Amino acid sequence: MLKRVVVTGIGALTPLGNNVKTFWDNAVKGVSGAGKVTRFDASLFRSQVACELKDYNVTDFLDRNDIKKTDAYTQYAMIASDEAIKDSGFNIAAMDPFDVGVIWGSAQGGMETYETQVREYALGDGHPRFNPYLIPKFLINMASGLISLRHGYMGINYAPVSACATSNTAIMDAFNYIRLDKAKIIVTGGSEAPISPASFGGFSSMKAMSHRNDDPQTASRPFDVDRDGFVMGEGAGALVLEEYEHAVKRGATIYAEVCGAAMTADAYHMTSTHPEGKGATKAMQLALNEAGITTGQLDYLNMHATSTPVGDLSEINAVLNLTGGEKNTIQISGTKSMTGHLLGAAGAIEGILSILAIRNGIIPPTINTQSLDPAIHDSMNIILGEAVAHDVKYAMSNTFGFGGHNGTVVFGRV
Repeated sequence: MLKRVVVTGIGALTPLGNNVKTFWDNAVKGVSGAGKVTRFDASLFRSQVACELKDYNVTDFLDRNDIKKTDAYTQYAMIASDEAIKDSGFNIAAMDPFDVGVIWGSAQGGMETYETQVREYALGDGHPRFNPYLIPKFLINMASGLISLRHGYMGINYAPVSACATSNTAIMDAFNYIRLDKAKIIVTGGSEAPISPASFGGFSSMKAMSHRNDDPQTASRPFDVDRDGFVMGEGAGALVLEEYEHAVKRGATIYAEVCGAAMTADAYHMTSTHPEGKGATKAMQLALNEAGITTGQLDYLNMHATSTPVGDLSEINAVLNLTGGEKNTIQISGTKSMTGHLLGAAGAIEGILSILAIRNGIIPPTINTQSLDPAIHDSMNIILGEAVAHDVKYAMSNTFGFGGHNGTVVFGRV
């Protein structure tokens, strides 16, 4: 018999706040996390806009020894997971350490470390003065490894990679391992530190990112007729998933239940989503089937909605396929309008917003959308401008990634 899986801890480090409370409060207020890039001189780049962390100093969270040995993406992972683990309040000393695992993802890993080291070598005198921590700093699995090392968790441990669907993949894997009784608790989520010249420049050269450089705070505008690309974000989201009976027995706070999850592939294009949303439709339907609910019972959908001209309409078509184009009660928002696109960490922070929508009865808005794309069907209930109070029993979170990866998770009230 499959076990039930619940969320007992959450942690966040985002462009809207360096903890869950600040993140949630600013999301509900409809705050934009975007601005001109400050991390490096982007003045010659086509796009010069990003959602960077604010008022952030890594030394407020980690000691210098940890900082020296890690890339920013791992630092973000440790900070967000520390918050989630503390929030969950489980005592590893009272457990078998092999019952607690970590499944943590990133799309790019330590890109900044790798880029910096290679550039210094190329511009140097030819001597290979590489940092002895270079390899562990850029490996994508190092965040999951160091979270387990930091806390003594000896169970399942690895890093899935599915581009911008990565953290939903991680959540789905953690969900499956726990319900198959292969773990009692798994710390899961994703982190990304992509605002470096090579990563930023690569996306900019693809013309995937907004170049609304004169008005950066409104650059991310999902569903708008004038949207021109995504805004890159950075940070991390962490969730503690736990077997339901184990959580109840220890008196844990339960935020929500993970009710269903699914992945599919578009098998269509290297970087573009399927125009009819075929793979995305199937992922959403499979996740709903696993949750045992219909579209009529789904209250909130946090869409991937990156603000790209093609991607937004592809996902809209997928939702229309799901609902048959009929008028429905599903409330929809695109919260990347506020946070930007955190790539492999997107699903984790959007999962947290979905969970808190269930818990608090408030749905964060889509901001910056001034004129809806006329191609958007009138059956879509898109929340624009301001958060709305709504009784949310079930929420769905979508993520899609380069390579045609589609990942969907359904959360429910316990």
